[in-house]
Formats: sequence, structure tokens, C-alpha cells
Amino acid sequence: MKIVFMGTPSLALPTLNKLSGSEHEILCAYTQPPRPAGRGQRLSPSPVQVRAEELGVCVKPVASLRCKSAQEEFYQLKSDIAVVVGYGLILPPEILKAPKFGCINIHVSLLPRWRGAAPVQRAIMAGDKETGVSIIQMDDGLDTGSVLMKQTWPIERGITAVDLQTDLAELGSNLIIDALSGILLETISPTPQDHTKATYAKKLLRDEGLIDWALSASQIERNIRALYPRPGCWFEYSGERIRILSAKVVDGEGMAGKVIDNSLTIACGCDALRLEKVQRAGRKPLAGMDFLRGFHISPGTLLGVNN
Repeated sequence: MKIVFMGTPSLALPTLNKLSGSEHEILCAYTQPPRPAGRGQRLSPSPVQVRAEELGVCVKPVASLRCKSAQEEFYQLKSDIAVVVGYGLILPPEILKAPKFGCINIHVSLLPRWRGAAPVQRAIMAGDKETGVSIIQMDDGLDTGSVLMKQTWPIERGITAVDLQTDLAELGSNLIIDALSGILLETISPTPQDHTKATYAKKLLRDEGLIDWALSASQIERNIRALYPRPGCWFEYSGERIRILSAKVVDGEGMAGKVIDNSLTIACGCDALRLEKVQRAGRKPLAGMDFLRGFHISPGTLLGVNN
């Protein structure tokens, strides 16, 4: 099949690599344009652009597909299908219907659960035991298209969002090859989603990282794993923002936010949380006990109350 690949982040690379080594032909790779990055704010190409150029694939870093000229250029590619992985731009109807078999998307959840921008993070925060990958035929809704294929994947205890995303990206890259074969051989057919069962994975906000100690220790621990590494979870003490990189739920009680021992254990709304790895702004990450040697927080301190 003649494929237009559409993606931007590093999580799209397993699929790009898998397609480039398959029997299919990648006509070009659409990606978002270079953006300022780093301290110098120099324009940096997306991971997909960098990898596509390495593979010798024609790159089209466009900012919008809404103008007629961009849509006509896309149509003139005469592609069989477009494969979309984290592209980051809304595809107008003119783009969706241009390829022979339309546009298909790799979505990292078991649709209709967790439609939207942050399905992996929301699944961890909710305490889901499993997630997966869905290959959908794209329509003009938000992840509302009919499902072509899906496969489940366990959410292992203690896994972070970044590691789970890596696992799902690899799973999706394998599943898309099967989906393309099924489409070509007409051995799979779209299954409409049950919209009454849809849940939405809203975009992550920076303020969600501020720890609310009134929540259960289990919920806070899930939030820490879901929001790592960005936007991250944190609390403020002595005028500094302290990031929590990992933590463990332990037995303990006390007023929510109170430090209850010399091991950086904090009482929560239910049970307690021992901070295993933390980081001050501009400093390297430290184990909880190592952190306390240079930044003392005494038992009895109540975090989050004007400190």
C-alpha cells in the first residue's frame, strides 16, 4: 500500500520504523514544523522529521491542513491510506477522505474508554488494571471512529506513564501492520464504538501536579506515576518546590500532609506515603533519606500550610 505517515513525537517512531521495513511504501511523512527548544530556543525538528530524513522519506512539516492548497497537495499524493500516530493536528474532512482507504489512527487506549489527549496518564490515575491499543478508522470526531482492531495490555504495578507509553507504542507498531493487511485483504471490518460507554482523557494541566494530601495515599502514588516526568508532581516547603519522582504507600495515620517520621513519610487522607525519590529545583534527584541530610523536614511538619 502507498502510505502517508502522519506523526510528530518520539512515540510515533516505532510505527514509522516498522512501516519503513515493511512491504508498504511510505510516500511522505507529515509532521508539525520545527519549534523552539532548549535554553537557546533554537528551532528543533520533531523526532518524526529527524527519523524520516534518516530513512530517506520525504518530509512535509506543515502547520495546518485547513487551507485549500495544502489539501490539494495531500490529495495529489494519490495515497491508499494515511497512518496517524500522535500527529497533533486536527484533520479536516477533505484530508480524511482523500486516501483510497481513508485515514487510520493508532490510539493508546481500549476505545471508547479514554478518548482524548492523555489516555495513558488518565488510565493510571484511575487505577485501571489494563489498557491497550485501538486502531480506528478516523472520522471528524474526537477518537470516535469505528474500531478496526484492538489489543489489551496490562498496567503493571508501579509502572510510570512514560514506560507504559513506550510499551504501547511498540504494541501499536505491530498491530498496524496486521491492520493494513486486513484492510487490503478485506478480512477486517469497522466496528462502531458504543458511545454511551465513552470516557474522556482530558489534557494534562500543570496544576494537577500539586499534591493534595487529603487524597488517599494510593491515589497520590498513582498520580505521581501518571504525571512523571511531565508535568510532574510536587509540593512546596520553605519557599521551594519539591518534585516527587517516586513514592510508596505505607501504613500510617495523622493529619493529612503531616510528616510522621524521620523517613519522609507523609500522612494522607487514607494511609501514608513514603517519598522514595525527590528533587529540588535545579538539583539532581535524590533518594528520600539522602535528601533529608541536606534539606531537613522535621516530623510533625504540616506540608501545604503556609510553609
